[in-house]
Amino acid sequence: MEKVVYIVWRDAQTNAEEFGRKLRTEVADRLLALGARGLQVNVPDQAVQPAAGLRQMNTRPQIDGFLSLWVDSAIERFRRPFDAVIEAAATRVAGYLVTESQPIRNTRFPALPGERTAGFSQLAFLKRPPRLTPEAWLDIWHNQHTPVAIDTQDNFLYVQNVVVRPLTYAAPIYDAIVEECFPAAAMTDPHAFFNAVGDEDKFQRHVGAMMESCQRFIDFDKIDVMPSSQYIIKTPAA
Repeated sequence: MEKVVYIVWRDAQTNAEEFGRKLRTEVADRLLALGARGLQVNVPDQAVQPAAGLRQMNTRPQIDGFLSLWVDSAIERFRRPFDAVIEAAATRVAGYLVTESQPIRNTRFPALPGERTAGFSQLAFLKRPPRLTPEAWLDIWHNQHTPVAIDTQDNFLYVQNVVVRPLTYAAPIYDAIVEECFPAAAMTDPHAFFNAVGDEDKFQRHVGAMMESCQRFIDFDKIDVMPSSQYIIKTPAA
């Protein structure tokens, strides 16, 4: 089984809420009918509007949605029917084959299939800085940064997707896509985001440690960050 992620853009004439609803209903139904082993939809809908200040976009036009699809094979001849369903619903699609690691599984706020996960999901699209080799970059991120991200934030889901290769023409170049879920309070309260409510000293320590760690392997003028609502339509194990 392989994991394929898709970044999608909507037509400017299509309402963002309607686009998100279509992805998690009509599009999701078609993908499941084709035999998808797992499916997740992330959209920046009204529920995450309070987190708009957390959004960072260096890719233009801005991303309008994100799908995670688990299939038996990502080889093109087997994947094309899934691609076609997604392409029919969006004006632009970028697909990637990824490897997935879950340092934190969501055991705090599990949602029923198709329902919105509590809080919000922050997606970060990363590009490896040229100053680092792929091996050094992964070592810093996976082996050195991961415990910092866990210790300094109130994230109840942490997924690291390493891009193996792009699967669609002219896909933006990304080396990894991070998924982190936070409680709703973290949309507007940095102290909640950094797990330091009521403790300013702890907050400053956590922010400092996180920024110092991120600067080692992320160029902030290249990153894309999108707060989103997460909808797990079907878990890969189902």
